[in-house]
Amino acid sequence: MTTAPRAVRRAAPRSRRSATPTDPAHALLPAVEPVRMLDETGSRLPAHPDYPEPSTADLRELYRRMVVGRRFDVQATALTKQGRLAVYPSSRGQEACQVGAVLAVRDTDWVFPTYRESMALTARGIDPVEVLTLLRGDWHCGYDPAARHTAPQCTPLATQTVHAAGLAYGEAYQGRDTVALVFIGDGATSEGDFHEGVNFAAVFKAPVVFFVQNNRYAISVPLSRQTAAPSLAYKGVGYGVPAEQVDGNDPMAVLAVLTRAVAHARAGNGPYLVEAHTYRMEAHTNADDASRYRDGAEVEAWRDRDPVTRLEAYLRGAGALDDAAVAAIAAEAEAYAADLRERMNLAPAVDPLSLFDHVYAEPTPQLREQREQVRAELAAARDTEGDA
Repeated sequence: MTTAPRAVRRAAPRSRRSATPTDPAHALLPAVEPVRMLDETGSRLPAHPDYPEPSTADLRELYRRMVVGRRFDVQATALTKQGRLAVYPSSRGQEACQVGAVLAVRDTDWVFPTYRESMALTARGIDPVEVLTLLRGDWHCGYDPAARHTAPQCTPLATQTVHAAGLAYGEAYQGRDTVALVFIGDGATSEGDFHEGVNFAAVFKAPVVFFVQNNRYAISVPLSRQTAAPSLAYKGVGYGVPAEQVDGNDPMAVLAVLTRAVAHARAGNGPYLVEAHTYRMEAHTNADDASRYRDGAEVEAWRDRDPVTRLEAYLRGAGALDDAAVAAIAAEAEAYAADLRERMNLAPAVDPLSLFDHVYAEPTPQLREQREQVRAELAAARDTEGDA
């Protein structure tokens, strides 16, 4: 059960931009402490000088999609245990980042997800069965990237940063105001592709928002073994990219900071780097045993910072959410999960000959020969089954 927000007695946060020296590099630095607008109980903190508060309507929609997204995540985890998915990387605990990010961009903007962004893709309106196609193992990508302006989920770390920088540069070159939002994990910032993508975007002022979800572990490697920087947001200054760090479990702050970052990129000012401090409540995937590298007390401490209950408490206290609305959203989430469960229980239609599709724009003679061999083997197998 949630409670109404308590009265706030904290001092108002000070804008780092109004209090910093004239050194140009100083303007690139993130705030010393992550931006926050709600505390752990959902109480409103003093207004932030750099980030206007999102509208009540936007916050209600953020809450709705977070609730549906969490139910989707729980259902996908259950499907994995039932053998319906080969693997599933849960994003439970990161709902504010997953949903807040996609609400900050337009449908015509491009999103570049990692394997953990299934919740973000469903929040973007992509069919959940299509989202899970990759993780079920029957196709590389179940949705149409061009139609959804969403790249395939990327498994190799950081390679999507280069893709995002290139697409954003191309869009700007053609005079379009498209922004590319690329999701990155903390471990990906240790990869060379991260350097190349951010550096290229900075040099050519490509409109990219690099969104780092720092959930403390790159599988089992803790952040302390990945970087000596005060925070990952400080990496931006080395490339000439402005950056910010935000409490990734504060939905209001995430949406506010990303909205400003997207506006910065869309205005032609080049890329922006945002680091969200968050935590994955579940293991890296269903194949991982997280208890081997983190203790229960750490997990419980982050459970108290739950982003869904935090935003619900705020909206209730502000009179923007009541029991009936909460129940209606919960019912919507249950119906969403039930529909997903029913459709995922159906065996996918798989065509072995599709193995040869999309390899080359014009198939080579060798590929045509191999395709014909497989076709003949399938026909022979069907004939054998018919005789039996």
